[in-house]
Amino acid sequence: MELADEIVIPATRDMVYKSLNDIEILKKCIPGCQELVATSDTEMAAIVVLKIGPIKAKFNGTVTLDQTHAPQFFSLSGQGDGGVAGFAKGGADVELVADGASTILKYTAKAETGGKIAQLGNRLITSTAKKLSKQFFGNFETEMTGDEAGD
Repeated sequence: MELADEIVIPATRDMVYKSLNDIEILKKCIPGCQELVATSDTEMAAIVVLKIGPIKAKFNGTVTLDQTHAPQFFSLSGQGDGGVAGFAKGGADVELVADGASTILKYTAKAETGGKIAQLGNRLITSTAKKLSKQFFGNFETEMTGDEAGD
């Protein structure tokens, strides 16, 4: 499944890019994130607790950044093992377009599940993935603007 959206951040492209690579900001923005630890310049270990329908699972996994075409394009990808609940993999391709003093952040997010989670049905998984994706980028926008009104 794939979803796409864009948001306008009132900050320069370099500042937005730097913030998307800041482990403390990412930790605040990732829904259900309990722990995020850098293991290299481009990889992090994560512990995330998510509820998908009736299943609540604790995922241990990794987040990898691909900065090959940064700061205009880059991607985040992650995968987690939720034990008996199954697994989840996903990521987002991000494009940062400078727009004066602001930056247009365009993203395309993808998700894939397996195990018990996958048995919940595509509609529930898709709606949950959309919600989590919007929540991540909404949290990021709040972090960048300092505006709590959106919550």
